[in-house]
Amino acid sequence: MARTATVVGSGPNGLAAAVALARGGYDVQVLEAAPIAGGGVSSAELTLPGFIHDVCSAVHPVAHSSSFMRAFGLDRIEWIRPEISFAHPLDGGRAAVAWRDLERTAEGLGADARAWRAVARPLNRHLEGVADFTGHQLLRMPRHPVTTARFGMRALELGTRLGHTTFRTEEGAALYAGVAAHANTPLPSLGAAGSALLLIAHAHSIGWPYPRGGAQRIADALIADLEAHGGVVETSRRVRSLEELDDDLVLLDTSPRLLLTHPDLPSSYARALRRYRYGPAAAKVDLALDGPVPWTNPDVAAAPTVHVGGTRQAVEASENAVARGRVTANPYVLVVQPSVLDPTRAPAGMQTLWAYIHVPLSSPLDPTELVLRQLERYAPGVRDRVLASHATPASERATLNPAELGGDILGGSFTLAQAVRRPVISRTPWRTPLPGVYLASASTPPGPGVHGLAGWWAARQAMHDAGEHVELGDLFW
Repeated sequence: MARTATVVGSGPNGLAAAVALARGGYDVQVLEAAPIAGGGVSSAELTLPGFIHDVCSAVHPVAHSSSFMRAFGLDRIEWIRPEISFAHPLDGGRAAVAWRDLERTAEGLGADARAWRAVARPLNRHLEGVADFTGHQLLRMPRHPVTTARFGMRALELGTRLGHTTFRTEEGAALYAGVAAHANTPLPSLGAAGSALLLIAHAHSIGWPYPRGGAQRIADALIADLEAHGGVVETSRRVRSLEELDDDLVLLDTSPRLLLTHPDLPSSYARALRRYRYGPAAAKVDLALDGPVPWTNPDVAAAPTVHVGGTRQAVEASENAVARGRVTANPYVLVVQPSVLDPTRAPAGMQTLWAYIHVPLSSPLDPTELVLRQLERYAPGVRDRVLASHATPASERATLNPAELGGDILGGSFTLAQAVRRPVISRTPWRTPLPGVYLASASTPPGPGVHGLAGWWAARQAMHDAGEHVELGDLFW
């Protein structure tokens, strides 16, 4: 009789696990609570017909350094690779711009040119080592110890107040603060510094690519491979208790709290899961526009990813306020305008815009007005371009994706402690005390990002425990 496996959740990690298991000879079914598959890489017409919006993630640099995605085949998806990885507008029509070309970026930062090179160059030249260190759990000996040591030392610098002396110009400091704020954690902090360094390493090497047609293209490619190897995906199928499932293997691309529904879960492990912390969260708004955003700076107009928040001090004030349970009047806004390079996202001449702010866990705040106010500051007249909008408060995100507890899109707060304890301290954190049950979500190493690695490591661990020693090269050849 064929071995069976159920994967709960069809985000990139769940689909990566499903693909690996199906290629490994298992009969695989994927159960997805939402009406469409994809989880963190789903797309939908959220505003008006013909306007394609990414429901969660929109830009995917770590997909291109992921060992799983590279083995799977990045060429199965049509990627757009922007010349500008990200931009950060400032008052007076100024902007700091992270070009994929490191030298061009440095030249635009004036007195901070040398400092930006010193941070970025050792990492982008050794992206393989950075990807190996950040793409696994931290309780292991890294394959590239020199690169890991450089990464760690720089994180120690930038993750403390000492880092305020690294970039001395308003442009350099803001450019770094904008990318550090992706971590949705107090600034400065070691967790945010590590996240920023990973993203900067990609920004000046492979760039910050995104799929033509929407993030859904990533899910579609993974599902096509799964189905080609006999697997199936069932949507609108919410799993409320592990007792519903009876398979040789169960892999959870969900919050670890689903494990608490099993009566045989050891109390010590249950206590560890209850100590695992979530939040802050994200509140998102999608806009359908009748034309391009009228940014005052032309480089910002050409950048698919834009960090809106003003100076370093303003960005830090915004993020630290969220950590204390409130939202400032001028929040940091993460903006993606995919239509600047992808005309398939909207009718001819029109554009989509994706944006979110950070908010306290489970906040019911509608972010639309705060986002528009911040956009107007750097793109006067953008309000007049809005044809329709769609808001998703943090309190509603779990309705769409049960893994996003309280609107936490990172699978748990991203601190240094929780990078090690994710969700428990273990050399095999994907394995649970329940026989045949494994965690395969962003709540396990290597954490958030569209890389599929949490799913791959979980599937590999499951097959290893079953006596099957499988590597990526065994599955994709």
